[in-house]
Amino acid sequence: MTATTYLSAEQRRERGKALRDEVPRSSHADWSPSRDRGDPVALLEAQNADRVNWLVPIRRGRMMASPFTFFRGAARVMASDLSATPVSGLDVQACGDAHLANFGLYASPERQLVFDLNDFDETLGGPWEWDIKRLAVSFMIAARHNGLGQSAARKVTERVARAYREAMSDFAERRNTDVFYALLSADDILKAAKGGNRRKRIGLLDDKAKSKDSRQALHKLAEEVEGQYRIRHEPPDLVPLRHARREHAGDPLRERMMRYFTAYKVTVPHHCRRLLDRYQPVDMAFKVVGVGSVGTECFVLLLEGRDRSDPLFLQIKQAGHSVLEEHLSPSPYANQGRRVVEGQRLMQTVSDPFLGWGTDENSGRDFYWRQLRDWKGSVDVEDLDASDLRFYARLCGWTLARAHARSGDPIAISGYLGSGDAFDDALGQFSERYADQNECDHARFVEQIDSGRLQAEKE
Repeated sequence: MTATTYLSAEQRRERGKALRDEVPRSSHADWSPSRDRGDPVALLEAQNADRVNWLVPIRRGRMMASPFTFFRGAARVMASDLSATPVSGLDVQACGDAHLANFGLYASPERQLVFDLNDFDETLGGPWEWDIKRLAVSFMIAARHNGLGQSAARKVTERVARAYREAMSDFAERRNTDVFYALLSADDILKAAKGGNRRKRIGLLDDKAKSKDSRQALHKLAEEVEGQYRIRHEPPDLVPLRHARREHAGDPLRERMMRYFTAYKVTVPHHCRRLLDRYQPVDMAFKVVGVGSVGTECFVLLLEGRDRSDPLFLQIKQAGHSVLEEHLSPSPYANQGRRVVEGQRLMQTVSDPFLGWGTDENSGRDFYWRQLRDWKGSVDVEDLDASDLRFYARLCGWTLARAHARSGDPIAISGYLGSGDAFDDALGQFSERYADQNECDHARFVEQIDSGRLQAEKE
């Protein structure tokens, strides 16, 4: 259903309920690897074809650390598996990688610390079920990683589904504008937290996030060279272009920076462009980020404003085709960087005003741009016990539902989910089965590295 299909609220709700006959909620529990299931390692290795060769071993090294880190980088594997699972046909703007580590804190343009999804590399229009299933499985895997027993892990996972279902029910009763403006602030999280220790940890996370800005990044990532700031040379994680390999030799660095920067500014809102006109690029470097993203081209650009005490760091990240696109309709945007930016703006209530996109005219690769550090904060999932994981599951489940309600039909989705726990229970079963498969896939991946068939660099 699209925004131009005008049915009454009751008609939309009944439409969702009717879909239970075609796709029973209990059917979401079923999953097992098909006989013709693609080799998960081969699927992952195929992604390396368009990655920087000398960074690929680092990606493998990070993914082999545990089933938890493997799952973070295996969005393509799960997309392939999800393509054969039942769906209601109620599409949304899907994140494509709604892993629990892809949620976090950042600053809104109004200088408020908010909590939201923060990774949209795989975003595309698609089934809402795929996102909530990936999120639920990530909690199951995290619970096992943190040493929780089967019963406790199942409760955490079902809490994700319940939070999503209850939030969608709430959004189904709200006015369209109320859904569009709904957000979760750090203050809201603090109010919801029970217990002194949890409130204290959230307060510390709040303070830490607010300390991460461009001035902090300047001290961490740059140094003075002959009276000017230059990005540090700390290979392999941080490599200034002046030290980069041959494939990035050619035009003088400043000309290349200015060309990229000028093209990017055309894609941002006019008011942001006027702000960017007050900055000039001074240095640029490779930067290795994430787990699944390792090997894609990612740069940081240091800009200087009114003087040396006014730095701005922008991140420029390669954007390939979404892993969902192998199983769904392609993006309406030819530039994959724009696909990421437009998807992010649609799913988040407030977004980074510096979001933009561009294309490297030499390689033909697409990129999206964003501010590198602006009150960024994330939860260390590996430190969470059962109670804290359930609390975090509530936050992530609500947030994903809000993101889906902005682009999809919350009334029809809520009608399908209902008020009982049928879907919650099904998702718990699915998550257990898929977490088992993820452990098998991880073991196969590690075996190929240990045998020498694949090269990995452990950190």
